[in-house]
Amino acid sequence: MTGYLRKDGRKGIRNVAIVAYLVECAHHVAREIAQSFHDRDVQVIGFPGCFPNKYAQQMMERLATHPNVGAVLLVSLGCESFNRYALAQAVRDSGRPVHTITIQETGGTRSSIAAGRQWIEEQLPALAAVPRVPMALSELVIGTICGGSDGTSGITGNPAAGRAFDQFVSEGAACIFEETGELIGCEHIMAARAVTPELGVELEASVAKAARYYATLGYGSFAAGNADGGLSTIEEKSMGAYAKSGASPISGLIKPGDVPPHGGLFLLDVVPDGEVRFGFPNISDNAEIAELIACGSHAVLFVTGRGSVVGSPISPVVKICANPETYRRMSEDMDVNAGAILEGKATLDEVGRQIHDLVVSLADGKRTVSEELGHQEFILTYKTFEPIGPACMPAN
Repeated sequence: MTGYLRKDGRKGIRNVAIVAYLVECAHHVAREIAQSFHDRDVQVIGFPGCFPNKYAQQMMERLATHPNVGAVLLVSLGCESFNRYALAQAVRDSGRPVHTITIQETGGTRSSIAAGRQWIEEQLPALAAVPRVPMALSELVIGTICGGSDGTSGITGNPAAGRAFDQFVSEGAACIFEETGELIGCEHIMAARAVTPELGVELEASVAKAARYYATLGYGSFAAGNADGGLSTIEEKSMGAYAKSGASPISGLIKPGDVPPHGGLFLLDVVPDGEVRFGFPNISDNAEIAELIACGSHAVLFVTGRGSVVGSPISPVVKICANPETYRRMSEDMDVNAGAILEGKATLDEVGRQIHDLVVSLADGKRTVSEELGHQEFILTYKTFEPIGPACMPAN
């Protein structure tokens, strides 16, 4: 494996330039800048809100300094509350080139697009010249999520992803699973896997928080499509989602933007702290993919039974199809056919190994199908979190 060495010692498996809009009013300009480089790894992220939010500020800083990012262009309207100066300084401190275009000062849409395209054009030769250096498996951070789940997800795709996680953890990598709202009913068995009793208490508390949050909203993390796909209850869905975590000991509990300090298995708590203020915590799969990437994930395993086509900017998304019938219908959108397990054509261990080897190949330049198809869906909304306590991250 090889990667791109960054100033903080981390290594990236991609070297993308990102164009980041800092309010929805600047989204169109950012998108127009990036579209002229659509086949050259220039990608768009952004925060749409006009009001300040500490979580969004941290998410943007973590994403803009992710090891897969090599250069950053910020696009500001000029009057939003997002702290563009702090974000630019964070990127500058990370050793990456950064430039800010303020639309109100640059003369409007056309002149801002032209200025942005010129700056990106100037960065691309330098990005292409960055040498790749050897990268160990223990330097990888891998996230996992499931979406569009059906009755096959918990039988094939999720446990196969768990087998891949077990192998990565044994090799020293950091692996992150999440969706505490879909772990309801599994909190006690999850706590039993914690490396300390105190961490077990924190894991149970994170699921209890999710249960309270969804109860307040009056709607659990269970879509009509899950029922159409054969799932009957949130507990049944939770058991399937839980299988993605594999069988390794759980080393810590993190929150969006926290980067695992060492290898091991970590639970990402995506449900906001405090009172219910900003609506559903996981309004779409891509909101959670962005949070996994903000935690340093070099790649994200995405298990689907009914089918999903999404990808992401910054880090490749590996699509694992749990249902063989879905795979036959949507094979061009899938990287791995875990449905082969259901048809007796492969074992869980074999598909887990396939997932593992595919992720390793991404570090040597292989691209996922969502990358080839140009999928770069991204969403970031309002949340609020308190820092994790010492019990969440026991000493290694």
